[in-house]
Amino acid sequence: MKRLSFPHALVALLAAAALHVPLAVQAGEGHDHGDAPPLATGNGPKRQPDGSVFLPKPAQRQLGVRTLVTAAGQHAKAFELAGTVVMDPNAGGKVQAVLAGRLEAGPKGLPGVGQAVRKGEVLAYVVPTAGAIERSNQLAQQAELRAARDLAARRVARLTELADTVPRKDIEAAESELHSLTQRLGAVGAGLTTRDALVAPVSGVIASANAVAGQVVDARELVFEVVDPARLRIEALAYDPAQAQGVAGATLAVGGQRVPLRFVGAARSLRDQALPMQFAADSAVLGTLAHLAIGQPVRVFVQSSDKVDGVQVPVASLLRNPANQTIVWVKESPERFEPRVVTYVPLDGTTVAVTSGLKPGDRVATQGATLINQVR
Repeated sequence: MKRLSFPHALVALLAAAALHVPLAVQAGEGHDHGDAPPLATGNGPKRQPDGSVFLPKPAQRQLGVRTLVTAAGQHAKAFELAGTVVMDPNAGGKVQAVLAGRLEAGPKGLPGVGQAVRKGEVLAYVVPTAGAIERSNQLAQQAELRAARDLAARRVARLTELADTVPRKDIEAAESELHSLTQRLGAVGAGLTTRDALVAPVSGVIASANAVAGQVVDARELVFEVVDPARLRIEALAYDPAQAQGVAGATLAVGGQRVPLRFVGAARSLRDQALPMQFAADSAVLGTLAHLAIGQPVRVFVQSSDKVDGVQVPVASLLRNPANQTIVWVKESPERFEPRVVTYVPLDGTTVAVTSGLKPGDRVATQGATLINQVR
């Protein structure tokens, strides 16, 4: 076998090594596979390394970002209570059956929920239902009274013919007996045919109706509930009796709106280990509770006479960071927003008092803050 010379062996070794080295392939234009991260542009919203957000002016207008310049002040301390809509006892009432019987429609038919009624209007009739034995006894009593009345009427007629020979007192006694029998007969007959009228106790609307034509109801059964929607009340339960002391005002949070309430009073006995407190709509905004329903749960923010120093901001400005801390976004420069960890106390349904984390003059994002918080 022929041996290779040293130069030829070196060339062969280099060729073999070259075959095992991967060659760098340059992809054509537009055919890259996206292995390298895209270059960041400086014109789009992005999260900075320090946690702040860069948000250009066009993006702020597109997201509808709005800010508010804060100011320090003293605000009344407030606490939130769970409340329920109840009726005003002077502007609502219940219609119950006094006797057991069968329901019949009133002059205008049986009213439905939401129908307006006036005080004293007949809503339905209750026809008393008696058992077979009781009804037969009443019919027998009616027959006896009718026979006795006929005898008393004939006796009065005979005594009247003999008025010249019969003392006047005997004639008057017979007439009195005839009148008594007539009245008793009418009372027994009325008991068999009279209907009990169910009338509206107040003017308002039908809040609930449990009546169907021909329905048999028991005594004291609730048939209708009438309420004046313009004069509803709010009942809140305070599990700390000290909360009922020094109440300066209250606010009802409904659908993002604030309705001022007037404190009516607190009970002096506990109900389910809680102290009931009642609030009514202020006279200036009477009727604002008309769209609520009886029994509807609501949130009541009660302001006390104690004051707290802080910066007032809307509730919509409060957000959560990845560490589950409460933050607000402060506008540090025209296109830069910085998160601030804050502590707060509630004031009413839409605003809070920030006690730490903000200083007067900070520009806090009030609208679009949730969108700022989502920028990555």
